Amino acid sequence: MRFHLLALPLFVLFSCITNSQTAEAGPIITDFGKVYEVNNPDYKVQKDITFKAVIDVTGKADSHSSRNARIETAARFLNMHAQSGVPNNQLKVALVVHGGASKDVLSNVVYQKKYKKDNPNLELVKSLLEIDVPVIICGQSAAHNKIAKEDLIPGVQISLSAMTALVQLQNEGYQLIKF
Repeated sequence: MRFHLLALPLFVLFSCITNSQTAEAGPIITDFGKVYEVNNPDYKVQKDITFKAVIDVTGKADSHSSRNARIETAARFLNMHAQSGVPNNQLKVALVVHGGASKDVLSNVVYQKKYKKDNPNLELVKSLLEIDVPVIICGQSAAHNKIAKEDLIPGVQISLSAMTALVQLQNEGYQLIKF
């Protein structure tokens, strides 16, 4: 009984601390990529540099009805840095999609034929493409999964391989983000 009496106040305190701040949609991608504002961080954001990130998207979502969180990383990256005062023209992101994530860049028609559901990534990918975020699928993964160019969301590019795209983008100064 004594444990329960002590646990309740600690639970209430923890709940107040963790729930006092909510993630918000960002200034660049308004429908996706919610982020938390971090006030006065010790490690300051350099607002005078260009942030170039290539996000390696290989993992797939838990179900065919769920958005791929790795794709949403691009929206979060853009939103959190813009929210922190980095000018939009200093934010560059590219996605390299391969492996199990290849299905996530299929057009809605093809996705529906294969999985009997709408592609939950469609609007997110289209939002990224609209602001000129390159979305690149590995040609090797596409060939292995029998994905043709016309099966993809319009604007998604095919590369020789994910490795090729990752090396080329890193040679252009993009830093690899892999979660």
